[in-house]
Amino acid sequence: MGNQRLFLLIALSFVGLLLFEAWQKDYGPTPTTAQTPTTQSSQPNTATPAPKDMPSAAPTPPASPMVSGAANKLPSKQRIHVHTDVLDVTLDTVGGDVRQVDLPKYTVSYQDKSPFQILTDHGARLYVAQSGFVAPRDAKLVVPSHTSVYTADKTDYRLPSGDKTIKVNLHWTSPQGVVVTKTYVFTRGSYEIKLFYTVRNATDQPWKASFYRQLQRTQYAEGSRSTMFIHTYMGGATYTPEQRYKKISFSDMQDKNLNVENVTGGWVAMLQHYFVGAWIPDPKSKNTFYSLYAPQPFHSYIIGAKSPIVTVPAGAQHEFDSQLYVGPKLQDQLAKLSPGLELTVDYGLLTVISKPLFWLLEKFHKLFGNWGWSIILLTMLIKLAFYKLSETSYRSMAKMRKVQPRMKALKERFGDDRQKMNQALMELYKTEKINPLGGCLPIVIQIPVFIALYWVLLESVEMRQAPFIFWIHDLSAPDPFYVLPLLMGVTMFLQQRLNPAPMDPLQQKIMMALPLMFTVFFLFFPAGLVLYWVVNNTLSIAQQWMITKRIAAGGS
Repeated sequence: MGNQRLFLLIALSFVGLLLFEAWQKDYGPTPTTAQTPTTQSSQPNTATPAPKDMPSAAPTPPASPMVSGAANKLPSKQRIHVHTDVLDVTLDTVGGDVRQVDLPKYTVSYQDKSPFQILTDHGARLYVAQSGFVAPRDAKLVVPSHTSVYTADKTDYRLPSGDKTIKVNLHWTSPQGVVVTKTYVFTRGSYEIKLFYTVRNATDQPWKASFYRQLQRTQYAEGSRSTMFIHTYMGGATYTPEQRYKKISFSDMQDKNLNVENVTGGWVAMLQHYFVGAWIPDPKSKNTFYSLYAPQPFHSYIIGAKSPIVTVPAGAQHEFDSQLYVGPKLQDQLAKLSPGLELTVDYGLLTVISKPLFWLLEKFHKLFGNWGWSIILLTMLIKLAFYKLSETSYRSMAKMRKVQPRMKALKERFGDDRQKMNQALMELYKTEKINPLGGCLPIVIQIPVFIALYWVLLESVEMRQAPFIFWIHDLSAPDPFYVLPLLMGVTMFLQQRLNPAPMDPLQQKIMMALPLMFTVFFLFFPAGLVLYWVVNNTLSIAQQWMITKRIAAGGS
């Protein structure tokens, strides 16, 4: 009975987890509808308070007559379009910021072949990459922020065949004559965007400012059949040599501003399922990592990095640089950009197990070129690794099944006298050399591996829109014809039939209902996860059937 109770506990815990995550999505904090923004220009006015969407410490300009054009949209003037083989980027002369990023190699869905849009400066899904400078409060300098207006050399850039990079230059000049050139460098095959600021101080006064880079986005709930019962993290994250990978949720940002000073290297990021945006400072530079919550105009959340004040002497120039990554969570590319950036592929507490599993999955994919077959092979390999442990568990259940008629007879004999019933059962277990808890430990040991594989299949962008066979065109989306969930329910039912039935009638009813309950839940699960469960259950049935047959025939 120990195995039945353990299985029931695990199953109900899993169901409870799914229900809790669904409740969080339905009744947790919901994003507020954004309002029409106010706008700002680059004229000085030290009496104006600092806006809520940039780090403080600088005099901030007043409102200008520039109009945003629509509700839920950042102020805009001239757009600059940049096309590479992996990125379609839109910059704006307001701030010279990255306003929109489309990913041509990642479509919206199997049905919708338009490029997936990760960044946009309008609508409920506002998400942009901004940068600029803030001057000391007592300096009374005009410095370019993400509200300042730049001029562009041209408005359309395309990566020529054979070239490796594109450079995009934007220009800004202060009333005092300080010239700032903002340069983006895009590289073929890369989701990394390099950013350079060149400050030329042609005045007779020193120029002082802090360099900031930030990601600003709104919170929104993804609503689809594949995410109804699956919660993946959306929010901020930071990495420092001291704290390493740390999530900064939207609620954290709303409750309290992050302020981590004197960080050498590291990065700040905004995470969502499969994709990430991250600012990566120079690994040798020191920065303050910060977060902000801006209730107006968009109810947006901001995470960024700000350098110490840098002084550019009169007649001199200085270059500031940083890196921006906007794209899929490709672990090999992320690991090369900055230490710990690959951790944005969030496998949770079981990362130490998940990483080797993904490594094996990737090796199988290189051999067979199909992620579905790779999942099947990895499941078989895991099942082989735990074969002896599973055998111990199934042998224990088979012996329990063999003596079940005698257990029922004992129950009828002693009725409601539980003390005598338990004594008789213990004597029966001793006579038949049965350990009622003998199958528990092998199952408990395997649980972390199965959960780790669950997160590998859920978090890896490689599964997104990866085809398998026949009607399965996207392993990250639910089975459109529900075949795999139904097969999973059938295999779960057959596996239960091989187990000894619980003595308690209520437990029997609950156990009989579980396959149906899980089938309903798995209708909404990505096909890759359901495929794993179907293969794992099928292998378990085969192994358990052989052992049960051998025990029933008098073997051991």
